[in-house]
Order: sequence, then structure tokens, then C-alpha cells
Amino acid sequence: MMTAKRQIVITIGDADFAFNLTAQDVTKYFNALSPANKVAPGHNLLTTTVQADQKEALRPLLANPVMTMQLAGTLLEEYSPDVEVTVKKPSTEPND
Repeated sequence: MMTAKRQIVITIGDADFAFNLTAQDVTKYFNALSPANKVAPGHNLLTTTVQADQKEALRPLLANPVMTMQLAGTLLEEYSPDVEVTVKKPSTEPND
């Protein structure tokens, strides 16, 4: 079950950054994604969820779009519930 709000701490180099994510933050990120717009939603997710007093230290790291996407991906992966999901293959037996 997904909690309403989760704090996730990511270490970048020798600095720890605390992010406070909610389901609404993640939904806003996914809704903003488009084929031509991937980095900006990640940048927005990171800057709006990082602890306020760490925003200025985080900003220079986000100048690199690959770093932005890597950090956003790490946050989303950690936020994801730990649930095993499997797809059942359709039976090849004919249904009579």
C-alpha cells in the first residue's frame, strides 16, 4: 500500500538530499511527460519535493539533463510500492 507522503533521502556525492513525495507529486510528473518534454517534468519534480533548505545546493546539479533524469528515476523507483507484479499468459488450451 502506498503511503500518502514519503521522505526519500538520496546521497549525491557527499551530500544528502531529502525529498518529500506524495502521490500527487508523482501524478503531476507523469501527466507532464510528453515525447518532446521529459527533462522539465523531472526538474520540476526534484525542485518542488526537495527539502526547502537544500534547493539551492541541488539546483547546479540539475544543469545536466542526464543527472536530472537519473535523480528523478531514482526517486520514482524508491517511491514505487514493493509489490510483485506478474502477467499471466493466456492459456493455449481451447475453451469448450
